[in-house]
Amino acid sequence: MQLVDHDVPTVLGRLRVRVGGGGPAVLLWPSLLTDGLLWRSQAALLADRHTVLLVDPPGHGASEPLTGGFTLTDCATALRQVLDHLDHEVAHVLGASWGGMVGGTFAALNPDRVGSCVLLNATATAAGRRQRLQIATLLRSARLLGGLHPPLTGQVVSAFLGPTSLRERPDAVRYVREAAQRVDMASVSWAVRSVVVDRPDQRRLFTAISTPVLVVAGAEDSTFPPAEGRALADAVPGAEFVIVDGAAHLLPVEVPGRVDELVGEFLRRTV
Repeated sequence: MQLVDHDVPTVLGRLRVRVGGGGPAVLLWPSLLTDGLLWRSQAALLADRHTVLLVDPPGHGASEPLTGGFTLTDCATALRQVLDHLDHEVAHVLGASWGGMVGGTFAALNPDRVGSCVLLNATATAAGRRQRLQIATLLRSARLLGGLHPPLTGQVVSAFLGPTSLRERPDAVRYVREAAQRVDMASVSWAVRSVVVDRPDQRRLFTAISTPVLVVAGAEDSTFPPAEGRALADAVPGAEFVIVDGAAHLLPVEVPGRVDELVGEFLRRTV
C-alpha cells in the first residue's frame, strides 16, 4: 500500500496525515507517544476498500510540535479540519486510547460527519487522583532526564503492555520502548497533561452519539481497565463492547490480527 503525506493546517497546528487506498474514508487516530503508523496492520487491511487517513496526532511524529494545552473538543475540531482539507464529508473513525476519546467526542459533536466508530483502549471518565499524580511524577522525571529515557521507559512499557505481551511479544515491547524514546518531551508533555491529567468526564456528552460504535478493551489494560471501557460503552446508546484476552493498552500492536478481525467485521456491518 502506498501512502501519500499531507500536511494539514488545524487549530492544533499542522498535522501530518498519510493517505492511501480508495473508497469511503476511515480516519485513524493513535495513542499518546505514538504516530499514525501504529495502525499499519489495520491500514493494510482496509486500503482495499477504503481511503485510509493515518493521523500523526498533535505534537507527535511529523506533526507540528505543541506549545500549549488543548481540549478534546479542540482535537475533534482538528479531526473535522482534516476531513475538510482532504475533501471527505464523512469518515469512519478508529481511535486508540487518546484517539478513542477524540473519536467519541467527534461523533457526539459532528453526527453528520461520522459513519461509525471503533474505540480501542479508551475511557470516558476523568483521571483519578492516583493517575494524575503518577503522570505528574513521570513528566517531572522526564524533564530532569531530558526525555523518556531509562528507567522511565520501563514505566511506559508497563503502562502500555500487560504480562502476556511482556512475556510473549518482544516486538510489541520494542515498539513501545522505541516510541517512548523517540518523542519530543517538550511537545508531548502538553498532550499528556491535556489528555490524561486535565481530561473531563465525557459520559454525558457521549449520550449524544447516534452512530454505530464498537468499544474494545484489553483484559490486561492497567491504564484504562475493562471497567473503563464498559462505562464508555454504557454511555453510548446501542454501543457494542468487546474485551480482548491476553492484551493490554496497545491492541493494534499487541494483537493486530484480532483488531483486524474486529474492525473488518464491524465495518462490513456498518458501512
